[in-house]
Amino acid sequence: MTAQSNLMVLYRWRVRPDREETFVDAWSLITRQLRERGSHGSRLHRGDDGLFYGYAQWADADAITLAFAQPMHEDAASRMRDAVVENFPPVRLAPIADFLVPFH
Repeated sequence: MTAQSNLMVLYRWRVRPDREETFVDAWSLITRQLRERGSHGSRLHRGDDGLFYGYAQWADADAITLAFAQPMHEDAASRMRDAVVENFPPVRLAPIADFLVPFH
């Protein structure tokens, strides 16, 4: 496995408390759109620090570039932007060892 294949990307946001439901709905719509463009799925979490954390699995860096090159669902993107107080830079994570068993 190379550092550029099978990427996980960690996204982090500080969300307005009165817009959390709007954020989750918009994030969900955009995430479904990204799955159609090559993402291998994503999860959204709320941390005990108050931040929202999303991580997405991608085949490689090129898949990320291609997926984000196209415009996002404008209404969802606008609602998500309006709900976010602070947006942190994404962190690309290359897996070294993986023992995660997904819940279903």
